[in-house]
Amino acid sequence: MAPLGDNVVVTKIKLEKMLSMKGGKGEASYVNNSQAQAQHARSMLHLLKETLDLVQLNSPEIPFVVADLGCSCGSNTIYMIDVIIKHITKRYEATDYEQPPEFSAFFSDLPSNDFNTLFQLLPPYGGGSMEECLASDSHRSYFAAGVPGSFYRRLFPAKSVDVFYSAFSLHWLSQVPDIVLDKRSTAYNKGRIFIHGANESTATAYKKQFQGDLAGFLRSRSKEMKRGGSMFLVCLGRTSLDPTDQGGAGLLFGTHFQDAWDDLVQEGLITSEKRDNFNIPVYAPSLHDFKEVVEADGSFIINKLDVFRGGSPLVVNQPDDAAEIGRALANSCRSVSGVLVDAHIGDRLSEELFNRVAHRASSQAKELLEQLQFFHIVASLSLA
Repeated sequence: MAPLGDNVVVTKIKLEKMLSMKGGKGEASYVNNSQAQAQHARSMLHLLKETLDLVQLNSPEIPFVVADLGCSCGSNTIYMIDVIIKHITKRYEATDYEQPPEFSAFFSDLPSNDFNTLFQLLPPYGGGSMEECLASDSHRSYFAAGVPGSFYRRLFPAKSVDVFYSAFSLHWLSQVPDIVLDKRSTAYNKGRIFIHGANESTATAYKKQFQGDLAGFLRSRSKEMKRGGSMFLVCLGRTSLDPTDQGGAGLLFGTHFQDAWDDLVQEGLITSEKRDNFNIPVYAPSLHDFKEVVEADGSFIINKLDVFRGGSPLVVNQPDDAAEIGRALANSCRSVSGVLVDAHIGDRLSEELFNRVAHRASSQAKELLEQLQFFHIVASLSLA
């Protein structure tokens, strides 16, 4: 964490080591601002189960391995791992096997992820029979481990994982493209902190970065997955063919958040150069962007690939309370980007920034609830 008021430049080398959802259990933490992600993930359970039905079942003597890539630190990942293991267990029970295998679950995210908070949420391992574990809500039926590292590279031994699950993570890039921060480049994103509304050269740089990252992700998983394994992926997507129109992500990062940065510049609290050196490393792909990479890689068969309407990222108790909606937008934004903002401009200015986000958002609360909608790319893939 940056000292109070310091201006710390986050280079691409540091990004992987520091990027994380906001840890802890405070008001702006990911734990307390991931209800929308939970709702969106649960709305896709039928698609996840269709993917799980394609997974080849091996002898129960061989442990069944599940990995959540980009698990973050909330209870959502624990819920989804439970869903996956219970579904696979039912499949085993429907066969001639006398009992299901032992299960291992790997929770993976970048090294700066708040694994401590995640592991505190994990129920203890049951230790008894598999049937007893599955029947108990207070125990888990799998062995758990954390795996720190970037999923754009190898994380697991070859042919060791049966199911990969990743939700709301693949839109995060491994880095902001170098040329986006280069004043000499036509892709220099002057005056902006996100791709939304940027010029064509900036958009092309972001798209190339996303596609290169996704290709690295697929290469790594193709080596790590067992023969007969499958993968279920969900990330932010867009319906527009224009990459500068980032849809819901654009409204989240490119409107009130952008304006709040401009406020700090106009008030002399930061320089325009300081603002321009900060860019959110997120890219919401189109269906074509995603499909192009999967087909070019050739390691996976596409079982399903589509864009789904996910709904609003804002979960509020009182839709008529403009102040609550403003705080919800600021907290949603802060829970996923706050660590980067803190490191770039320091804790004090970060607090100022997100206060301005909340104030600006509350002035257009009704429009936000109506217009802020996410779309998601949902991909079900099996080894070719």
